[in-house]
Amino acid sequence: MADPEFINPDFQLSDADLERLPPSALRMIIRQLLAHIARQDQRIKELEAKVGKLEAKLNQNSSNSNKPSSANSPYQENDPKPNKGKPGGRKGHKGHRQQLMTPTKTEPVNPGPCSCGCRTFKDLKPYYTHQHIELPEIVMTVIHFILYQGKCTACGKTAKGYVPEEYQTGFGPRLCALVAEIGGIDGNSRETIQTFCSSVLGFKISLGAIQKVIDRASTAILPHYEAIRDKARSVKVNHIDETTWKNSGKLNWLWVMASPVVAFFMVHTNRSKIAFETLIGAWNGILVSDGYRLYQSWVNLRQSCLSHLIRRAKGLAERSDPELAKCGAWARDELRRLCKMAKDPPTEVEWRAFYARFCRLIALYIDSDSEAGTLVRHLDDEMDSLFTFLLEEGVDPTNNFGERMLRFAVLWRKRSQGTNSEKGNRWVERIVSLRQTCRLHGKSSFQVLADAMNSYFKEQKPNLEWIRSAA
Repeated sequence: MADPEFINPDFQLSDADLERLPPSALRMIIRQLLAHIARQDQRIKELEAKVGKLEAKLNQNSSNSNKPSSANSPYQENDPKPNKGKPGGRKGHKGHRQQLMTPTKTEPVNPGPCSCGCRTFKDLKPYYTHQHIELPEIVMTVIHFILYQGKCTACGKTAKGYVPEEYQTGFGPRLCALVAEIGGIDGNSRETIQTFCSSVLGFKISLGAIQKVIDRASTAILPHYEAIRDKARSVKVNHIDETTWKNSGKLNWLWVMASPVVAFFMVHTNRSKIAFETLIGAWNGILVSDGYRLYQSWVNLRQSCLSHLIRRAKGLAERSDPELAKCGAWARDELRRLCKMAKDPPTEVEWRAFYARFCRLIALYIDSDSEAGTLVRHLDDEMDSLFTFLLEEGVDPTNNFGERMLRFAVLWRKRSQGTNSEKGNRWVERIVSLRQTCRLHGKSSFQVLADAMNSYFKEQKPNLEWIRSAA
């Protein structure tokens, strides 16, 4: 029912007019005024809730949502408790000291004149080795194949000499490996490779030639990529995650299936069940992931990422609504306690107390129509996947490992805006898989690339045992 005219703020009744109104009319006015006030109160509550959601969205950062740290505003302090300690390694941190390399030259340094003027010493023995490292002048090995032709003295036909097969591309395996290292392992542009070759190596190379080298490198490491894929699908526990990727401006998805042994990447046009099944093949191990609904339907054991849930609860704890903030803070604190149990397993008493509190949290808010209810219903849905790390060896409570594996590819995407062809997608998934797997094994990616290129030019099978036998 529309408000009567007398509720219009521009319409007024004098005291005399009110006195002349019959009691029935006054009662009607009061009832309609009360109804109008109730509607306005409801509208105010709805607007306050909407403003609260918008403010919460505006205040989202990497610490209270699933936004990446690169999305944080440079004008906001996103860490409420900044580190006030001294810069550098913390107490107990294992340092990374300079390692002594095999010397190409050794120079003995005897003591100088003693303060007393004596120059003769006995019992000389080394007490310290100072290492000086220098890059030698780079001199490229350049071979000119002078091709001759001549007429056969027997039949008169013209015969020609041809470039040996392994030299026909014009660039050797180590140079091709260096181009792949700069372009793929470091994720640099073709122009950066071109500048490096000109400035450091002293030769000029066209962008087209660089692309041909990268295409050969992509083919050369295909056996490595397939070995990484097969190894990933054979391990017990895998971290799986995905991020957006662009191919000629169209939305694609870059998936990762990672363990401490290998990291297998795949670019797919979709973020779907079909893409997920293409990634994992016949693998049926323990899945560590975020709360994406596709992962929630995993039929085998799964560990839901507690970091994602903690950030979500933290965002709710920062809301202005007291009830939402109370629920968020409670959930945040309980999830943090649960996460710490990975390094400090609870006693039976501690576990029972935690579980009782956690169940009470869910019971109190599960029927709520607010965002608190949405959060605890999600926790209730994920209940079977919150504690897997306490029951299965080798399972982390978070998917931070998978996110770290993706980080390099995310930075590459931000610099390059993705790829421009399916061939480019194949190069990205192969070289990033090789890069991250080499890092997990502490291997030189350049040496692996050089060996791969050498095998490719000689049409030999590369050494893949370091991938297949990894444990």
